[in-house]
Amino acid sequence: MHKTPIIFDTDPGIDDAAAISILLTNPAFDVKLMTSVAGNVTVDKTTTNILKLAHFFNRQDIKVARGAEKPLVKKFEDASHIHGESGMPGYDFGEVQTTILDLSAVDAMVEVLQSSLEKVTVVAVGAFTNIANLITQHPEVLSKIERLVVMGGSLSGGNMTSVAEFNVFTDPDAAKIVFNSGLDITMIGLDVTLKALISGDTVAKLQGANETGRMLTAMMAFYGDNEETGKPMHDVNTLYYLLHPESYQLVDYWVDVVTDGPAIGGTVADIRHAYHDKHNVHVALGVDRPAFEQWFIAAIGQISDEQINMGKVEI
Repeated sequence: MHKTPIIFDTDPGIDDAAAISILLTNPAFDVKLMTSVAGNVTVDKTTTNILKLAHFFNRQDIKVARGAEKPLVKKFEDASHIHGESGMPGYDFGEVQTTILDLSAVDAMVEVLQSSLEKVTVVAVGAFTNIANLITQHPEVLSKIERLVVMGGSLSGGNMTSVAEFNVFTDPDAAKIVFNSGLDITMIGLDVTLKALISGDTVAKLQGANETGRMLTAMMAFYGDNEETGKPMHDVNTLYYLLHPESYQLVDYWVDVVTDGPAIGGTVADIRHAYHDKHNVHVALGVDRPAFEQWFIAAIGQISDEQINMGKVEI
Protein backbone atom coordinates (compact mmCIF):
# COMPACT_ATOMS: atom_id res chain seq x y z
CA MET A 1 0.00 0.00 0.00
CA HIS A 2 1.26 3.45 -0.89
CA LYS A 3 0.98 5.71 2.11
CA THR A 4 0.02 9.34 1.61
CA PRO A 5 2.63 11.63 3.20
CA ILE A 6 0.77 14.23 5.25
CA ILE A 7 1.38 17.42 7.18
CA PHE A 8 -1.63 17.91 9.45
CA ASP A 9 -2.30 21.44 10.73
CA THR A 10 -4.88 21.47 13.51
CA ASP A 11 -6.43 23.15 16.56
CA PRO A 12 -7.91 20.32 18.71
CA GLY A 13 -10.93 20.59 19.42
CA ILE A 14 -13.26 17.63 19.76
CA ASP A 15 -13.92 16.93 16.08
CA ASP A 16 -10.17 17.42 15.50
CA ALA A 17 -9.57 14.69 18.10
CA ALA A 18 -11.83 12.34 16.14
CA ALA A 19 -9.90 13.10 12.95
CA ILE A 20 -6.53 12.64 14.65
CA SER A 21 -7.69 9.30 16.06
CA ILE A 22 -8.12 8.07 12.50
CA LEU A 23 -5.05 9.85 11.13
CA LEU A 24 -2.69 8.21 13.64
CA THR A 25 -4.11 4.69 13.27
CA ASN A 26 -4.93 4.33 9.58
CA PRO A 27 -2.11 2.68 7.60
CA ALA A 28 -2.96 4.76 4.51
CA PHE A 29 -1.45 7.86 6.12
CA ASP A 30 2.25 8.60 6.62
CA VAL A 31 2.14 11.48 9.10
CA LYS A 32 5.28 13.54 8.55
CA LEU A 33 4.35 16.37 10.92
CA MET A 34 1.52 17.75 13.03
CA THR A 35 1.35 21.47 13.70
CA SER A 36 -0.81 23.43 16.12
CA VAL A 37 -2.55 26.75 15.63
CA ALA A 38 -4.72 29.00 17.75
CA GLY A 39 -8.35 28.33 16.92
CA ASN A 40 -10.81 26.31 18.96
CA VAL A 41 -8.68 27.21 22.00
CA THR A 42 -5.32 28.92 22.50
CA VAL A 43 -2.24 27.55 20.77
CA ASP A 44 -0.77 26.38 24.09
CA LYS A 45 -3.86 24.24 24.62
CA THR A 46 -4.09 22.99 21.02
CA THR A 47 -0.42 21.98 21.16
CA THR A 48 -0.99 20.12 24.43
CA ASN A 49 -4.02 18.39 22.93
CA ILE A 50 -2.00 17.12 19.96
CA LEU A 51 0.56 15.73 22.39
CA LYS A 52 -2.18 14.06 24.44
CA LEU A 53 -3.47 12.25 21.37
CA ALA A 54 0.00 11.25 20.12
CA HIS A 55 0.64 9.80 23.59
CA PHE A 56 -2.75 8.05 23.70
CA PHE A 57 -2.05 6.29 20.41
CA ASN A 58 1.59 5.44 21.29
CA ARG A 59 2.85 7.61 18.44
CA GLN A 60 5.97 9.04 20.02
CA ASP A 61 7.43 9.01 16.50
CA ILE A 62 5.12 11.83 15.42
CA LYS A 63 6.82 15.21 15.04
CA VAL A 64 4.79 18.03 16.60
CA ALA A 65 5.49 21.76 16.22
CA ARG A 66 3.81 24.76 17.84
CA GLY A 67 2.28 27.26 15.44
CA ALA A 68 0.73 30.72 15.38
CA GLU A 69 -0.73 32.07 18.59
CA LYS A 70 -2.98 34.64 16.93
CA PRO A 71 -4.42 35.55 13.52
CA LEU A 72 -2.48 37.74 11.08
CA VAL A 73 -4.66 40.83 11.63
CA LYS A 74 -7.97 40.05 13.32
CA LYS A 75 -8.34 39.79 17.09
CA PHE A 76 -8.30 36.17 18.27
CA GLU A 77 -11.64 34.67 19.31
CA ASP A 78 -11.71 31.03 20.38
CA ALA A 79 -14.53 28.46 20.40
CA SER A 80 -14.18 27.23 23.98
CA HIS A 81 -17.95 27.64 24.34
CA ILE A 82 -18.25 24.78 21.83
CA HIS A 83 -15.23 22.62 22.72
CA GLY A 84 -14.80 23.34 26.43
CA GLU A 85 -12.11 25.31 28.24
CA SER A 86 -9.34 22.79 27.45
CA GLY A 87 -10.61 21.98 23.94
CA MET A 88 -10.79 18.27 24.78
CA PRO A 89 -12.73 17.87 28.06
CA GLY A 90 -14.14 14.68 29.52
CA TYR A 91 -11.15 12.34 29.36
CA ASP A 92 -7.98 12.14 31.46
CA PHE A 93 -5.08 11.20 29.16
CA GLY A 94 -2.67 10.71 32.05
CA GLU A 95 0.93 11.87 32.05
CA VAL A 96 1.92 12.88 28.53
CA GLN A 97 5.45 11.87 27.49
CA THR A 98 5.57 13.26 23.95
CA THR A 99 7.24 16.63 23.33
CA ILE A 100 7.32 19.29 20.62
CA LEU A 101 10.10 20.11 18.18
CA ASP A 102 12.46 22.99 18.83
CA LEU A 103 11.17 24.56 15.61
CA SER A 104 8.22 26.76 14.76
CA ALA A 105 5.38 25.17 12.78
CA VAL A 106 6.44 26.98 9.61
CA ASP A 107 10.13 26.03 9.96
CA ALA A 108 9.14 22.42 10.66
CA MET A 109 6.94 22.38 7.55
CA VAL A 110 9.82 23.73 5.46
CA GLU A 111 12.14 21.04 6.81
CA VAL A 112 9.66 18.26 6.01
CA LEU A 113 8.90 19.57 2.52
CA GLN A 114 12.55 20.09 1.61
CA SER A 115 13.61 16.64 2.82
CA SER A 116 10.69 14.67 1.37
CA LEU A 117 11.46 12.53 -1.68
CA GLU A 118 7.86 12.88 -2.85
CA LYS A 119 5.29 15.63 -2.76
CA VAL A 120 3.37 16.02 0.50
CA THR A 121 -0.36 16.49 1.04
CA VAL A 122 -1.12 19.27 3.52
CA VAL A 123 -4.36 19.03 5.50
CA ALA A 124 -5.43 22.14 7.43
CA VAL A 125 -8.41 21.85 9.78
CA GLY A 126 -7.96 24.97 11.91
CA ALA A 127 -7.39 28.63 11.14
CA PHE A 128 -5.08 28.93 8.12
CA THR A 129 -2.50 31.17 9.81
CA ASN A 130 0.39 28.70 9.65
CA ILE A 131 -0.29 27.85 6.02
CA ALA A 132 -0.48 31.54 5.05
CA ASN A 133 2.85 32.19 6.77
CA LEU A 134 4.40 29.25 4.93
CA ILE A 135 3.14 30.62 1.61
CA THR A 136 4.38 34.17 2.15
CA GLN A 137 7.67 33.34 3.88
CA HIS A 138 8.80 30.27 1.92
CA PRO A 139 7.39 30.25 -1.62
CA GLU A 140 10.37 28.13 -2.68
CA VAL A 141 8.89 25.00 -1.02
CA LEU A 142 5.35 25.27 -2.38
CA SER A 143 6.20 23.07 -5.36
CA LYS A 144 6.69 20.21 -2.89
CA ILE A 145 3.02 20.36 -1.84
CA GLU A 146 0.94 17.82 -3.76
CA ARG A 147 -2.31 19.43 -2.72
CA LEU A 148 -3.94 21.29 0.15
CA VAL A 149 -7.16 19.97 1.69
CA VAL A 150 -8.82 22.42 4.05
CA MET A 151 -11.75 22.21 6.39
CA GLY A 152 -13.27 25.66 6.19
CA GLY A 153 -15.53 28.02 4.37
CA SER A 154 -19.11 27.72 3.19
CA LEU A 155 -21.20 28.75 0.21
CA SER A 156 -24.46 28.05 2.02
CA GLY A 157 -24.28 30.04 5.26
CA GLY A 158 -21.99 30.20 8.27
CA ASN A 159 -21.72 28.96 11.83
CA MET A 160 -20.16 32.15 13.24
CA THR A 161 -22.22 34.72 11.35
CA SER A 162 -24.87 34.34 8.68
CA VAL A 163 -22.09 33.84 6.10
CA ALA A 164 -18.84 32.97 7.91
CA GLU A 165 -17.53 29.53 8.87
CA PHE A 166 -15.37 29.42 12.03
CA ASN A 167 -11.92 28.55 10.61
CA VAL A 168 -12.08 31.23 7.93
CA PHE A 169 -13.69 33.72 10.32
CA THR A 170 -10.88 33.18 12.83
CA ASP A 171 -8.24 34.38 10.34
CA PRO A 172 -9.83 35.67 7.13
CA ASP A 173 -6.63 37.41 6.01
CA ALA A 174 -4.77 34.09 6.15
CA ALA A 175 -7.58 32.34 4.28
CA LYS A 176 -7.40 34.94 1.52
CA ILE A 177 -3.65 34.36 1.13
CA VAL A 178 -4.18 30.60 1.01
CA PHE A 179 -7.01 30.69 -1.55
CA ASN A 180 -4.99 33.03 -3.79
CA SER A 181 -1.77 30.99 -3.51
CA GLY A 182 -2.10 28.94 -6.69
CA LEU A 183 -1.93 25.67 -4.73
CA ASP A 184 -4.26 22.81 -5.65
CA ILE A 185 -6.91 23.39 -2.96
CA THR A 186 -9.95 21.34 -2.00
CA MET A 187 -12.40 23.11 0.31
CA ILE A 188 -14.31 20.79 2.62
CA GLY A 189 -16.66 23.30 4.22
CA LEU A 190 -19.99 23.51 5.97
CA ASP A 191 -21.74 22.68 2.69
CA VAL A 192 -20.82 19.05 3.38
CA THR A 193 -19.76 18.86 7.04
CA LEU A 194 -23.25 19.88 8.19
CA LYS A 195 -24.59 16.98 6.11
CA ALA A 196 -22.04 14.36 7.22
CA LEU A 197 -23.46 14.06 10.73
CA ILE A 198 -23.15 11.21 13.20
CA SER A 199 -26.38 10.28 14.89
CA GLY A 200 -27.03 9.53 18.55
CA ASP A 201 -27.12 5.83 17.65
CA THR A 202 -23.64 6.11 16.16
CA VAL A 203 -22.32 7.84 19.28
CA ALA A 204 -23.78 5.00 21.36
CA LYS A 205 -22.02 2.44 19.16
CA LEU A 206 -18.73 4.27 19.61
CA GLN A 207 -19.12 4.09 23.39
CA GLY A 208 -19.10 0.31 23.27
CA ALA A 209 -16.60 -0.16 20.46
CA ASN A 210 -13.25 0.18 22.26
CA GLU A 211 -11.26 2.58 24.44
CA THR A 212 -10.86 5.04 21.56
CA GLY A 213 -14.63 5.15 21.15
CA ARG A 214 -14.99 5.59 24.90
CA MET A 215 -12.50 8.46 24.82
CA LEU A 216 -14.31 10.21 21.97
CA THR A 217 -17.81 9.78 23.42
CA ALA A 218 -16.59 11.12 26.77
CA MET A 219 -15.52 14.30 24.96
CA MET A 220 -18.62 14.41 22.76
CA ALA A 221 -20.72 14.76 25.90
CA PHE A 222 -19.22 18.25 26.16
CA TYR A 223 -19.37 19.03 22.41
CA GLY A 224 -21.61 22.04 21.89
CA ASP A 225 -21.91 21.68 18.11
CA ASN A 226 -25.26 20.02 17.49
CA GLU A 227 -27.57 19.79 14.50
CA GLU A 228 -31.12 18.47 14.47
CA THR A 229 -30.16 14.96 13.33
CA GLY A 230 -26.69 14.57 14.79
CA LYS A 231 -23.25 15.97 15.55
CA PRO A 232 -20.96 17.27 12.80
CA MET A 233 -17.49 15.76 12.62
CA HIS A 234 -16.19 18.64 10.50
CA ASP A 235 -12.49 17.79 10.41
CA VAL A 236 -12.98 14.05 9.92
CA ASN A 237 -14.34 14.84 6.46
CA THR A 238 -10.90 15.83 5.19
CA LEU A 239 -9.58 12.31 5.81
CA TYR A 240 -12.68 10.62 4.47
CA TYR A 241 -12.31 12.72 1.33
CA LEU A 242 -8.68 11.63 0.89
CA LEU A 243 -9.66 7.98 1.24
CA HIS A 244 -13.03 8.07 -0.54
CA PRO A 245 -13.26 11.05 -2.91
CA GLU A 246 -16.07 9.27 -4.75
CA SER A 247 -18.37 10.06 -1.79
CA TYR A 248 -18.15 13.80 -2.45
CA GLN A 249 -19.51 16.02 -5.20
CA LEU A 250 -17.05 18.81 -6.08
CA VAL A 251 -17.42 21.90 -8.23
CA ASP A 252 -14.57 24.18 -9.31
CA TYR A 253 -15.05 27.86 -8.45
CA TRP A 254 -13.08 31.00 -7.93
CA VAL A 255 -13.62 31.71 -4.21
CA ASP A 256 -12.87 35.08 -2.63
CA VAL A 257 -12.59 35.69 1.12
CA VAL A 258 -14.13 38.75 2.75
CA THR A 259 -11.63 40.33 5.15
CA ASP A 260 -13.60 43.20 6.68
CA GLY A 261 -17.08 44.53 7.28
CA PRO A 262 -20.23 42.66 8.38
CA ALA A 263 -19.49 39.74 6.05
CA ILE A 264 -15.93 39.22 7.35
CA GLY A 265 -14.91 35.60 7.00
CA GLY A 266 -17.39 34.91 4.24
CA THR A 267 -16.31 32.77 1.28
CA VAL A 268 -17.87 34.00 -1.95
CA ALA A 269 -17.84 31.84 -5.08
CA ASP A 270 -18.03 33.41 -8.52
CA ILE A 271 -20.75 30.96 -9.52
CA ARG A 272 -21.76 32.95 -12.60
CA HIS A 273 -18.15 33.49 -13.73
CA ALA A 274 -18.82 37.21 -13.68
CA TYR A 275 -15.35 38.19 -12.48
CA HIS A 276 -13.09 35.20 -13.14
CA ASP A 277 -12.64 32.82 -16.04
CA LYS A 278 -10.70 30.30 -13.95
CA HIS A 279 -11.00 28.57 -10.57
CA ASN A 280 -8.81 28.53 -7.46
CA VAL A 281 -10.65 25.98 -5.31
CA HIS A 282 -12.39 22.61 -5.70
CA VAL A 283 -15.47 23.08 -3.50
CA ALA A 284 -17.23 20.09 -1.95
CA LEU A 285 -20.99 20.60 -2.12
CA GLY A 286 -22.40 17.11 -1.56
CA VAL A 287 -21.51 14.02 0.48
CA ASP A 288 -22.86 10.51 0.98
CA ARG A 289 -23.85 10.75 4.65
CA PRO A 290 -24.69 7.04 5.22
CA ALA A 291 -21.34 6.01 3.73
CA PHE A 292 -19.51 8.58 5.86
CA GLU A 293 -21.20 7.42 9.05
CA GLN A 294 -20.55 3.74 8.34
CA TRP A 295 -16.91 4.45 7.52
CA PHE A 296 -16.46 6.53 10.68
CA ILE A 297 -17.79 3.74 12.91
CA ALA A 298 -15.55 1.20 11.16
CA ALA A 299 -12.47 3.45 11.29
CA ILE A 300 -12.78 3.91 15.07
CA GLY A 301 -13.86 0.32 15.65
CA GLN A 302 -10.73 -1.14 14.04
CA ILE A 303 -8.41 0.57 16.56
CA SER A 304 -7.11 -2.08 18.92
CA ASP A 305 -6.84 -1.30 22.62
CA GLU A 306 -3.32 -2.73 22.40
CA GLN A 307 -2.38 0.31 20.26
CA ILE A 308 -3.15 2.85 22.97
CA ASN A 309 -2.28 4.19 26.41
CA MET A 310 -5.53 4.02 28.31
CA GLY A 311 -6.61 6.96 30.40
CA LYS A 312 -9.93 7.37 32.15
CA VAL A 313 -13.21 9.17 31.69
CA GLU A 314 -13.37 12.28 33.86
CA ILE A 315 -16.31 12.53 36.22
